[in-house]
Amino acid sequence: MARNRFLVQFFILLHLVIDKLLYVCLQWYWGPSKQRCPTLQRKRMIVTYSAVQLARMIRNREVSCYDVISAFIDRLNEVNPLVNAVLDGPFIEALDEARHIDERLQQGAISEAEFESKPFLGVPFTTKDSTAVKDRLHTLGIVARRTVKANNDAECVRLLKEAGAIIIATTSIPEINRWQETRNNIIGQTNNPYDNRRTVGGSSGGEGALLATCGTAIGLGTDIGGSIRMPAFYCGVFGHKPTTGIINTRGCSLRTGREPSTMVVAGPMTRYATDLLPLMKVLVGSEKSTSLRFDEPTDVRKLRYFYIAESGDVKCSGVQPQLQKAMKRVVEHFSQIAPGGVQKVTLSGTEKTTNMWRYWMTQEPANFGTLLGNGKPLSPLVELAKKLTGRSEYTMASVYSLMDTLLPQEKEDVIKELTRCCDQELTELLGDDGILFYHSTTHTAPYHYSAFVNVYNFSYWCLFNVLHVPATQVPLGLDDDGLPLGIQVVASRNRDRHCLAVAEEIERVFNGRIPPFIVD
Repeated sequence: MARNRFLVQFFILLHLVIDKLLYVCLQWYWGPSKQRCPTLQRKRMIVTYSAVQLARMIRNREVSCYDVISAFIDRLNEVNPLVNAVLDGPFIEALDEARHIDERLQQGAISEAEFESKPFLGVPFTTKDSTAVKDRLHTLGIVARRTVKANNDAECVRLLKEAGAIIIATTSIPEINRWQETRNNIIGQTNNPYDNRRTVGGSSGGEGALLATCGTAIGLGTDIGGSIRMPAFYCGVFGHKPTTGIINTRGCSLRTGREPSTMVVAGPMTRYATDLLPLMKVLVGSEKSTSLRFDEPTDVRKLRYFYIAESGDVKCSGVQPQLQKAMKRVVEHFSQIAPGGVQKVTLSGTEKTTNMWRYWMTQEPANFGTLLGNGKPLSPLVELAKKLTGRSEYTMASVYSLMDTLLPQEKEDVIKELTRCCDQELTELLGDDGILFYHSTTHTAPYHYSAFVNVYNFSYWCLFNVLHVPATQVPLGLDDDGLPLGIQVVASRNRDRHCLAVAEEIERVFNGRIPPFIVD
């Protein structure tokens, strides 16, 4: 026991030293100056409005749909040189769609029934490149597919279009969505709008960057290990990882939507918590919306609350003090409004999160190496040799991920039992009215390339992919470096509505989304 404590303390100290050295080295490499998001002109404030508010204004003819779409396209073009988030677009055809909506509104040709069926009529949205949009680039971030276009819309894209939303662009991703940064050899690296020397995360990094800069009103992401929540955290916006299976993933990263077992989910990313539930209603459909009780009000004062201070995974860095303070503020608020307060708990298996996720990734229906090779299996050693001799068409991140397949694999029986115990404990703890507050990660947005050293800090997100439960990423202001803080709100399966209600309460109390630009 004493030996174990010594090892834990040793790893904690080691991480502190490594983190400090990494910070100093990358700060020197990237230089002292940073670029932030372009100023927003006051006359274009409409791009800061929520998706729900925009839909209402268009419906009531307080603003034309054309002006809304035009404003977002202008803003997208203004911010993209800094963030480098757009892979395909903007789509000028979106202006024609907007003009047609305005004509129908002027003629009174849209019935109440149509308004009800199209709650986001005229509102612009974007989605990551790996989620198919008919007749638009669908590259998966790899050079071999740089000219490939999708034949059909992904199911989640189809549903948003049917709800009246207008697609204006698709955004960048890491190759095959498999990395903690958004970088590929088609358009390069996507930058954080709060500090262009920092990462936006991955794999929905382009979505996070565009949302934060007001280049889009709605983002569509996917999440297999934090790919919605990581960019949402680093870019200071909201992102919801739904309960596994409630949103059809057909068309997301070449999936059929009929995969029997997967950690992948599709979900919304927004600037406002209040947009998440209306979007979830669209994305799950009316039947599931009813079974998930999305229309039932939630009294957040009647829920039970818990928090976990740290995961205990010695492969991760320690949680930054400013993130701990952000957690403390949330805990203090809910301790005041909830009769049972907020209890500090632990959960078996969190210290082995990365081991669990690594094993369950091997059980996914799609093989990363084959996807990366565009249908042809790749040899990790061959690709490493090509990379080292300057002949590889892939990023180092993808080669890094390929090499992982050569390392000793996780023990199946051990991991399955660990997952079962962790899942059972969380399910029994939360029941049908419990909420868990969990750190997003250990640090605010790190410098580009940090993930090659701090590989495992993403584990605070991937735990909930392993357990298939809903988790909402919520912004909580900025740290001393002007980077977004945040927290995850977690519930048991099929209780997405409770996550979203608590996220709205945190938004109402803390107003934690602070944009990366000033208004002039």
